[in-house]
Amino acid sequence: MLRLHDKPQETTMTPFPHTSRRRLLSGGATALAALGLGRAQAQTASAPTPAAAAPARSLPPYVDWKDAEQMIVHTGTTIETRRSAFGTSIITPAERLYIRNNLPAPEVGIVADPDAWAMAVEGVQQPRYLTVRELKALGIETVATVLQCSGNGRGYFAGKPSGTKWTVGAAGCVLWSGVPVRNVVAALGGLAGGARFMTGTGGEKLPEGLDPRSVMVERSVPLKAMQDALLAWEMNGEPLHHAHGGPLRLVVPGYSGVNNIKYIKRLAFTAAESDAAIQKTGYRMSPPGTKGDPSHPSVWEMDVKSWINGPAPETGPLRAGWVQVHGVAMGGTRPLRRVDVSIDGGQTWREARLVGPDLGRFAWRQFVLPVQLPPGQHVLASRAQDTQFNWQVETSPENAGGYLNSGWRSHALPITVA
Repeated sequence: MLRLHDKPQETTMTPFPHTSRRRLLSGGATALAALGLGRAQAQTASAPTPAAAAPARSLPPYVDWKDAEQMIVHTGTTIETRRSAFGTSIITPAERLYIRNNLPAPEVGIVADPDAWAMAVEGVQQPRYLTVRELKALGIETVATVLQCSGNGRGYFAGKPSGTKWTVGAAGCVLWSGVPVRNVVAALGGLAGGARFMTGTGGEKLPEGLDPRSVMVERSVPLKAMQDALLAWEMNGEPLHHAHGGPLRLVVPGYSGVNNIKYIKRLAFTAAESDAAIQKTGYRMSPPGTKGDPSHPSVWEMDVKSWINGPAPETGPLRAGWVQVHGVAMGGTRPLRRVDVSIDGGQTWREARLVGPDLGRFAWRQFVLPVQLPPGQHVLASRAQDTQFNWQVETSPENAGGYLNSGWRSHALPITVA
């Protein structure tokens, strides 16, 4: 019988080396290097000018195990996957997955004995602290999800909002293994009543001398998200790396990255949203030039979205003839239905073929369309549709934070064919 204790046990921890860089992933396909970094803006008659490549910078020590040639280092806490690194398989290897941290991570020693990490569960009939070891006794599921920073695509907004100028690389598709949140709630007697939100609190290191509520990572999402949420201790078949939230991370499928709480130390079912600044005023869809407040929509569910990864200029000169236009597409919180591709910037469209296994409604799908390209300028674009027949938007609305850009036009890829 599982014994639930009232407070976490003290443990002595020593630094834990990172896990091996396996490219053969359990349950997924091998990621292949393929094609492309580029940017398109406006009209269809001529190819837009691609954004200049970010200058090469060294990986910081805490992620020096990543594949440096396939990453773009914006800052020490914002590291993007190159467009050419997504390949034509589904799963993004850990060494090519983007990094985005709001606060310094806790000491790496917490992953020395991952099973000892303890998390408080509140808003249930029998509130308790549970260790990862105890969570593992409550059930295991594996789910593939798109993990995407809320600001992915920010670099394409014409208004140039502040923040990292992500293009497409603040995203990836990974396999998570852990216990369903609904199992945890059931084991603790069910919800206490009155809950409308699921609130996760991260265990990041808080700066001294500041009000914790002003800086802490604590996010609330609608209670319905509990049905799909996971408390994950494994990613892509390996123990969850410290850089990606190990030893334990809250995974909220279909919701943008900020809601997937790293180093989770508290999971609460609450009547109101968190009053932490990152929830109350941060990550809000506020109009340009304004500060976010609770009247503005929160950055929660992701939209249907796609982009093309190849062929692309960075792979070298393109010759006239047949090419395989390929990319990735996601349905947000719904399954993907279809993807269309245009080689003339959206004037005409053809339906692409979805390739590879379907890993569920929260994963992305690869698509491909063979086309014959004559010499000249071309603008490659894609648009996705979910099973509710919602098309990917042509242009996403500008907002102060540069969040949730899924417009197909800004993500289009200009190429020159010799």
